[in-house]
Amino acid sequence: MTYVLGVDIGGTFTDAFGCDDEGRAFSAKAPSTPGDFATGMIDSLTELANTIGRPISELLSETAYICHGTTSTLNALVTGNVARIGYLCTQGHADSIRIQNAEGRHTGLSAEEKQNLSQTDKPQPLVHHSLVRELHERVDHSGSVIIALDEDHTRKVVQELIDAGVEAIAVSLLWSFINPQHEQTVERIIGELAPDMHVGLSSQLSPRIREYSRSVTTIMSTQVAPRLRAYLDPLTDRLTSLGFSGSLLLMQGSGGAVTAAEAPNQAITTVGSVLTGGIAGCVRLGALLDHPNVISTDMGGTTFLTGLVVDGAPVVSPTMLLGQYRVNTPMVDVTAIGSGGGAIAWLDHGNLRVGPDSAGASPGPACFGEGGTRPTITDANLVLGLLDANQFLGGRKQLHLDLAREALLRDVGGPLGLNAEEAAAAVYAIANSQTADLVRRVVVGAGHDPRDFVVYAYGGSGPVHCASYAADLGVREVVVPLGTTASAFSAYGLAATDVVLAAESSRPSTFPLDVDQVAAEFAALETTLADNLSRQNIEFASVTTRREVDVRYSMQLAELATPVGAGVIDERTVADIAGEFEAQYARLFGAEAGYRDAGLQAISYRAFVTGELPLRPQLPEAPTRASEELRPRSHRRVWQIARLGWQEAAIYHYADLYAEDQINGPAVIEASTTTVSIPEGVLGTVDRYGNLRLTFETVGQSNASVLSGNTTGGQ
Repeated sequence: MTYVLGVDIGGTFTDAFGCDDEGRAFSAKAPSTPGDFATGMIDSLTELANTIGRPISELLSETAYICHGTTSTLNALVTGNVARIGYLCTQGHADSIRIQNAEGRHTGLSAEEKQNLSQTDKPQPLVHHSLVRELHERVDHSGSVIIALDEDHTRKVVQELIDAGVEAIAVSLLWSFINPQHEQTVERIIGELAPDMHVGLSSQLSPRIREYSRSVTTIMSTQVAPRLRAYLDPLTDRLTSLGFSGSLLLMQGSGGAVTAAEAPNQAITTVGSVLTGGIAGCVRLGALLDHPNVISTDMGGTTFLTGLVVDGAPVVSPTMLLGQYRVNTPMVDVTAIGSGGGAIAWLDHGNLRVGPDSAGASPGPACFGEGGTRPTITDANLVLGLLDANQFLGGRKQLHLDLAREALLRDVGGPLGLNAEEAAAAVYAIANSQTADLVRRVVVGAGHDPRDFVVYAYGGSGPVHCASYAADLGVREVVVPLGTTASAFSAYGLAATDVVLAAESSRPSTFPLDVDQVAAEFAALETTLADNLSRQNIEFASVTTRREVDVRYSMQLAELATPVGAGVIDERTVADIAGEFEAQYARLFGAEAGYRDAGLQAISYRAFVTGELPLRPQLPEAPTRASEELRPRSHRRVWQIARLGWQEAAIYHYADLYAEDQINGPAVIEASTTTVSIPEGVLGTVDRYGNLRLTFETVGQSNASVLSGNTTGGQ
């Protein structure tokens, strides 16, 4: 037997998914362990082994690879728990990371925040000025050496940084993406003086035009690389001691994996690691269900995440925002708000708010009975009858209704003149309203109509709320990936992913582009990717390459990533780039927004290589019902729709469902890792893979009329 495993670390729970080569799939979860997330990962794998019915040592000994989504690099940057590093730059540019290209004050802020200029401020420089050193060298925009690198001076300043106790050194020299020779020499010198010192070169980490963002990317990657290695090395040792001899893969923000051995060398790519597993799962399941356009919604214990799959591929941005910094690394577009099951309800001068603060894994919601006293979305769901106190996590965790009621009444109901049930209904309504608003903003903001998409709802809390937030979007259908993937769908996505690597270069030029130059750029990138892929030490089932080029109208400041055709690059391939760019521009900004007379410019070239892993998780097909009739296990009072109030709902267990079963709301379906709420006016149908597919009575128009009143409580 051979297994493939995926492990997704969340703020509250760590989810594990596994499948074997016979198509059987399993999932499990365990509480996350802040401060030592590796322990939570091992705990989740132990639970998975118990679910399969085998000792963890046997499971791991037969596992080909584990794909892991980690928060280690993101947490390090957010908390400032990064390595003490030195920074080497070209002479005269030591203050560039303090000046911040005049963009640090406004990057990452909303339009409203930018308008209040007096309340904005630049973030602190990423490296203290005492640890910045200038090098005597200069390369011009064509790559010509104007001033040769002074190696003796370089040795002197590197030794100063070593003596200052730095753990790593970042190097970002002018125009190094055109000619990396000086950076490579600096790396050699550092290796001579401090063989174990980690070195980050901008020509390798961010070979893209624009000095400041290139330097930011290089510095951040260098800061987190030692922390990532310090996390991965002990984890690898623990897995090995438990019998694992396969490949440990780490998810990247671009939507593909990289081996743990290679990850620290490109640490910045793993910052979005924990956010993208669900998107990868949507791509794979969407292909299976013939859903090319998917709105991904992942509601866990801490956050609500949403992203898009368009025409079968995740929407990827060539940059990402991290606080007030712009980072040059391809990143699946995922937007998050603090509206998970643990989001805390609180009063802001008499106005009810939900999130972004979360009760997290510890102490957790009040109903957990583990010291948490503040009311959360989970507490509201319990009071509204949407959760069963005795069936949470398949009965492994007892919830306390009295503690939930007490917290809601004390912090919300009492001050607002509401009883506990009314307070819970208000929290529920606001949670649904703010998630619907976020999804609408993401979809419409990207130039799409939500009615052209199917919503996929997963995570431990997502299925409880999905019918409510999807109703307001006018979508045709909601898919809840049930079976073994309900709350562990992101872990399924990790297990279903492939190894994906990216390479880029900047060569600004004006259209019409020179065919030979374009071909040479992509040939160089693809050679680099082939070398990098070979270092993964994995035998792939197939290898594919994708290309794109960043294009803009002349005099514009931002570009659009534009696809470039596969195969041999010829006149037709290059000519099609302009048409692809203008088609995207028209879709995003309006049919008449483009201005071809301004001319076009190509700025950066980018290539992706995908190594398809030989073993893919397969969702087992659900059996069909023989003759017995589907019957609910019980009934209970639930609150699902504000205008209908309390209703008697049929309660089902997922284990009782078969393919083609249909359930009309009001109903609740309980699984071992999540709960699905089906309001009145919604039909739930089990498909051949065990997924629950929700459809609304009023298809083709806004479903708000079906669930009217369900999203008004937060207005």
